[in-house]
Amino acid sequence: MRIPLLDLTRQHHLIENEVMAAVSHCFQTQQFVLGATVENFEKAFCEAFDCEHAVGMSSGTDAQLAILMALGIGPNDAVITTPYTFFATAGCIQRVGAEVVFVDVLPDTLHMSPARLEAYLRDHCTQADGQLKTPSGKVVKAIIPIHLFGSICRMAEIQKLAREFDLTVIEDAAQAAGAEYPGQNGPVRAGAIAECAYFSFFPTKNLGGAGDGGMAVCRDADFAHKLRLMRNHGMEDRYFHRVVGGNFRLDALQAAVLAVKLPHLENWNAQRRTNANLYREAFTSLGILDHIQLPTEPWADSGLLNHHTYHQYVVRASRRDELKASLAEKGVGHAVYYPVPLHLQECFSPLGYKKGDMPESEKASEDSLALPIFPELTQDEISATAEAIAAFYR
Repeated sequence: MRIPLLDLTRQHHLIENEVMAAVSHCFQTQQFVLGATVENFEKAFCEAFDCEHAVGMSSGTDAQLAILMALGIGPNDAVITTPYTFFATAGCIQRVGAEVVFVDVLPDTLHMSPARLEAYLRDHCTQADGQLKTPSGKVVKAIIPIHLFGSICRMAEIQKLAREFDLTVIEDAAQAAGAEYPGQNGPVRAGAIAECAYFSFFPTKNLGGAGDGGMAVCRDADFAHKLRLMRNHGMEDRYFHRVVGGNFRLDALQAAVLAVKLPHLENWNAQRRTNANLYREAFTSLGILDHIQLPTEPWADSGLLNHHTYHQYVVRASRRDELKASLAEKGVGHAVYYPVPLHLQECFSPLGYKKGDMPESEKASEDSLALPIFPELTQDEISATAEAIAAFYR
């Protein structure tokens, strides 16, 4: 049995008529850039995720970039994030000219470690002229925690530190559409916890488009206005440019597809959790938990329905690379997220990080392995995947 890591055609067949009708409407109206289709999707997104303001962007990367630009972060500044994530998180910081500062992740969730963050802020930064500065003299402006693989970071601890040091928190919610967090006053959705956040609608995401797309969200109306300027060349009235922005607009065709998919997201996320439970049962009954570590569910005991949305199902496997080869031979889909942590990437070598600086991120890069988890995956395919892994370790 060949088992794909992801098969988008299965989902498309279920909603094809709805999607094609929505896309056809765009062609009939010939409104492809911004307009009512995008605005309606932005409103629906706000309602679904409890966000005050949502601004459609051309990708998750551009959504992050627009947020950094709207905050005025630039060459004299620094932004803190983690090295175990997709490249864009650090790449956007570098693109606006700011210093990328990495802190390591927790060994279980692979989320930003609040303890490592605190240690960096207290032990490595200095207060000068009323500003918090890195050892290189850059002003620390923001923290970007990544809600990796579909669950939310320890935001209460991160936000407490941010308040103490007067830093902006930007949620990287690219992989966490629909995820919930146990806030002080009840459940809070990813993207609605901090001052601002960004999402990705890359086709492989839980809420994926028919190409690139993203969303920047925030609480403040004035900041939302800045984001709209940034996505449209800094232009408010036509051909009058208040600031230098970019072409970061969400296409109406993408908004049409995403608007069809949005009402299905909660059910799709629930099916991903069901699949994760089936994996847990299979691996437990096969007796191989000495060889693989299952994903952590940090908020499972909180009573929240969407405590994890399983954008990826990532295990930690002994002899990972040998297991990969075995699965490839058997036709079982898999992937490594991420094979080289960002602090060791060649493009960031001028920052001066070296192997050993981020031990948890480095270890995760050596033993993590993603298995199929998409909603339409069958129980037989899950069982066959588990059996293939068990057979390798026998």
